[in-house]
Amino acid sequence: MAETASDEKVKKNVQRMLVDTELEHLPPELRWREWMGRVEAVIFAASEPVPREVLARVVGKNCNIDLIIDDIRAELAGRPYELVSVAGGWQHRTKKLFGDVIHAAFGTPAGQGTKDLSQAEALVLMCIAYFQPITRGELSSFFGKEVSRDLIGVLRAQDLIASGPRSPTQGAPYTYVTTKNFLSQFGLDTLRQLPDFEALEDAGLLSKEKLLAGGVPAGLANGDGEDDIVEDQAS
Repeated sequence: MAETASDEKVKKNVQRMLVDTELEHLPPELRWREWMGRVEAVIFAASEPVPREVLARVVGKNCNIDLIIDDIRAELAGRPYELVSVAGGWQHRTKKLFGDVIHAAFGTPAGQGTKDLSQAEALVLMCIAYFQPITRGELSSFFGKEVSRDLIGVLRAQDLIASGPRSPTQGAPYTYVTTKNFLSQFGLDTLRQLPDFEALEDAGLLSKEKLLAGGVPAGLANGDGEDDIVEDQAS
């Protein structure tokens, strides 16, 4: 007989009951140390950022998880790895200082499991990040030429973007939005941490008016991958 969602919930509740989360038999200092150890162990064992609600399963109901994280970070201050806030959770990551060392040992810099994006792919990803949810047609209007399905496919294959809600415009095309993996790859906890658009304009790195007019920011116009933005008459 197939296990229902209700059965799964009961199983999780039973598993939690088997773990003493309150630890009332311990003095406050030892209780806090145990909670720290549990939180760090869960984060260390996870392959992706661990959200608050998961950590709450292994500590007391009155435990302040933010203070636990702060204390763990303080203890890791002299270590080659740290606890970072990304994609709505926490994750252990090697400090950037040791990136060259890891590259020398394994050939792949820490945190880089995907291929480098071409300049065109990076530019389209940037537009999606700032203007999401956005359709392929709206992206195309930024560049004055059609953004190919292949280019969108590259970003989807790397789990940097996903389909968003359908647009209310004619034909109800799908929109595109960034993913949690996008946040993780770029070291962001939320989209609110993206550089302010006006600040990018002030720095001369991005111009909304130029994008709307089909222009490409300086430094990207002649880079490798520009031809990835191509006419796609079949769209």
